[in-house]
Amino acid sequence: MAKKVIMLGNEAIARGAYEAGVKVSSAYPGTPSTEISEYLVQYKKDVYEEWAPNEKVAAEVAVGASISGVRAMACMKHVGLNVAADPLYSVSYMGVNGGLVLVVADDPGLYSSQNEQDTRMVARAAQIPVIEPSDSAEAKEFFKIAFELSEKFDRPFIFRTTTRLAHSQGLVELKERAEVPDKEYVKDIRKNVMMPGNAKLRHIEIEKRNLELAEAANTLSINTVEMNDTSIGVITSGIPYQYVKEALPNASVLKLGLVNPLPRKLIEEFASKVDTLYIVEELDPVLEEQVKSWGIQAIGKEIFTVQGEYSANMLRQAILKEELQIKKPAEAPQRPPILCPGCPHRSVYHVLKKLKLHAAGDIGCYTLGAVAPLSVVDTTMCMGSSISTLHGMEKAKGREYIKNWVAVIGDSTFLHTGVNSLMNMVYNHATGTVLILDNSTTGMTGHQDHAATGKTLQGEPTYAIDIPALCRAMGVKNVVEVNAFDLGLLEKIIKEEQEKAEVSVIITKSPCVLLDKSKKPLYIVHSDRCRKCGMCMKPGCPAMTKNEDGTIHIDDTMCTGCGLCETLCKFDAIELAKAGE
Repeated sequence: MAKKVIMLGNEAIARGAYEAGVKVSSAYPGTPSTEISEYLVQYKKDVYEEWAPNEKVAAEVAVGASISGVRAMACMKHVGLNVAADPLYSVSYMGVNGGLVLVVADDPGLYSSQNEQDTRMVARAAQIPVIEPSDSAEAKEFFKIAFELSEKFDRPFIFRTTTRLAHSQGLVELKERAEVPDKEYVKDIRKNVMMPGNAKLRHIEIEKRNLELAEAANTLSINTVEMNDTSIGVITSGIPYQYVKEALPNASVLKLGLVNPLPRKLIEEFASKVDTLYIVEELDPVLEEQVKSWGIQAIGKEIFTVQGEYSANMLRQAILKEELQIKKPAEAPQRPPILCPGCPHRSVYHVLKKLKLHAAGDIGCYTLGAVAPLSVVDTTMCMGSSISTLHGMEKAKGREYIKNWVAVIGDSTFLHTGVNSLMNMVYNHATGTVLILDNSTTGMTGHQDHAATGKTLQGEPTYAIDIPALCRAMGVKNVVEVNAFDLGLLEKIIKEEQEKAEVSVIITKSPCVLLDKSKKPLYIVHSDRCRKCGMCMKPGCPAMTKNEDGTIHIDDTMCTGCGLCETLCKFDAIELAKAGE
């Protein structure tokens, strides 16, 4: 009897990759996709897994593995697909040798992202087929089907998930790994070299392949029809299927596993059997626009939102017009996002605020420098954008304008796309100051290694990129390293570098406080010495609160012993009570 276990959606995808016979996986960590690669590591005897410096590289590694004849995959979040768009659009023309699947995790509701981009829209533009599961069991099985279809129709596939699927659990039946023989590599310049003459012919070929796939979709097992009460029919896919089944248990449902290309005949047949047809899909009206373009009457975004996640209650209200008596939950105290106690970024932002500097920000934990009480980060757009934004400001307004600005970027993000931006500054005679906040990890997504940490995804030691040497190699003459908690020296260095009329890089080298699992030093406050000046409170450490009399209290369950508060106190009211062990 096959073993059944409860798995997160991301864990189920990793299991599906193993069972499908995948041999190569490359990824860049990005919530909600990160855990897929972390779960894959348990199968490293059979599957090679790696962290790539960015999603473009990850996709290209997977393409290379596919060309050589093995099943390969790359994992990323939805905005990471933008970084991988260049190879994505070209490999769509090339097709595959070994099966090729890109896992892309969307984030309806913006739990951890800067936008709600719908990957299905990108896939349609790139003419890439898309498969979408609705629970953990389907995530595993559909992932295996994606490779079968990829090889059968010579198409790379996108496997779309969402935050809700990635991080919810379901029952999964474990099966054996498929022994998929490597496909022979046959040199084919017209297929694999995307110069204009070849690409024109390949475009014709992929249109043909997509039509064949669209026809086959009408009978694919992953597209299922559940005929019940025909007064209401629903076309849906992915996690919204779960909401439909809860809110409308008696409705007829066409659940699509393949959401691009769509099975037109199947949809037309289903639509003809129901009185009123609804299309339930989160985010953009991707299914709806195509179905309505075929002349099929349906109700969609007229009553449903294009924003955020759906719910069963939302569907009951929109379709059944139910006035739900929902008990208002108890109001919990608001907990705004904030840097962890002991975070080295806090001390850097404290100095920047003291100097009244603006920061062009980037994607990472340090984005939280935008919120009170630090309120230093003025812009955040995408990975690597801080450096380019600062450069654009200087070219628009001149040297004097950016004397009040710096760029801040993390070590992982710098290696992701910051390197090119810094190169551009040097090449085009910029004079700005860049702060690389090097905390020795990819902190925001859960402490993954990267090319400068000296360890691979598989836990093996490797060469660690020397970030200061890399900056110097690109022509940056002014590269300074400093401990983030040395406030006096940090302030002095920032002032000095801001005055130089050439590119400067300041690297604040202080590891993320959560990397060290040993017992931390503990600081206490002597209330009789406290002058209630509030200086120690300015950086906004969550371990510190005010007593009723205005003196300061340090929560010993939260204090990580960074010593920032002691440095700021001029009256010796804060001191080390217990050293770390």
